Amino acid sequence: MTREPKWHKSSYSGGNTNACVEVDEGPRTFVRDTQHRNLTTLTFPAETWDDFITAVKNGEI
Repeated sequence: MTREPKWHKSSYSGGNTNACVEVDEGPRTFVRDTQHRNLTTLTFPAETWDDFITAVKNGEI
């Protein structure tokens, strides 16, 4: 059984911009461009995604 993705817009995307990213977080995290939803998504292990978010929040990248 495959679960339905629960996409949410990144809080960093802003409200009135066309440059948006959506994320579906779970055991594997999926990231897609809202302008090209039908194209491929990037996929990361949850731990890798968490490390990335922490590094962004800490100003490391």
